[in-house]
Amino acid sequence: MKILKNFLKTFYGKIIGVTLVILAIFPLYFRFVGPIPFSVTQTTVEKVATFDVSAEGKITAIPDTAEINLGIQISKPTVEAAQREANETIDKITSQIKKLGIEEKYLKTTNYSVYPNYDYRAGQRIVGYNVNIILRVKVKDFDKINQVIDIATTSGVNQIGQLNFTIDEEKLEQLKMEARKQAIEKGKNKAKEIASAGGLRLGRIVNISENVVSPFPQTQYMLEKAVGGEEPQPSTQIQPGESEITISVTLSYETL
Repeated sequence: MKILKNFLKTFYGKIIGVTLVILAIFPLYFRFVGPIPFSVTQTTVEKVATFDVSAEGKITAIPDTAEINLGIQISKPTVEAAQREANETIDKITSQIKKLGIEEKYLKTTNYSVYPNYDYRAGQRIVGYNVNIILRVKVKDFDKINQVIDIATTSGVNQIGQLNFTIDEEKLEQLKMEARKQAIEKGKNKAKEIASAGGLRLGRIVNISENVVSPFPQTQYMLEKAVGGEEPQPSTQIQPGESEITISVTLSYETL
């Protein structure tokens, strides 16, 4: 028992001694080294208030391209005969149209179909074959529209579809850019006026959204001319008119 008491007395004495040494060292450590570094991670979620304003930009444009759909339908007893005549007719039409100065890149076959003719009175027996071809022609010179139609009908075209007035894609993008700039400028002026009237302080624009309200529309005319049909109206009586390209934008401002 006496041995145990001596051991505990010595053990506790050492602990107290070590503790005193640590307490004596701490002030010297902080004096010469500085505080012990530690970090605290803090995440702050802040909702940024915005002021939104919308405006429209409008550009008036006139079509610069006409698209004419020319069709032929050939019926023959055999597929080979129908295809041969259809191909010969299309070759003749394209050759004559090119002589007007229309480039080959403006001629495009949009449909080529072959299907049988049935005689249902004889038990759905095949009695021949039809070949349908639709050729789309783009015309940049509107004075040549009537010439294209006349040449096509005299060369074998027996179906004329819609006459569409549209605009070149590259020019359309330029017009949309002009309408976009106009809309943004109007939006900025509108934001300044409203902010001034309402006593708001606006910061930078943090977002712009866009909506193309009306891209350049296609103006369509039906030209009813087939074998035995009526003559279409002269091209000089067809006026594509003007159309508007409208772009709407929404500007989002920071509020200060």
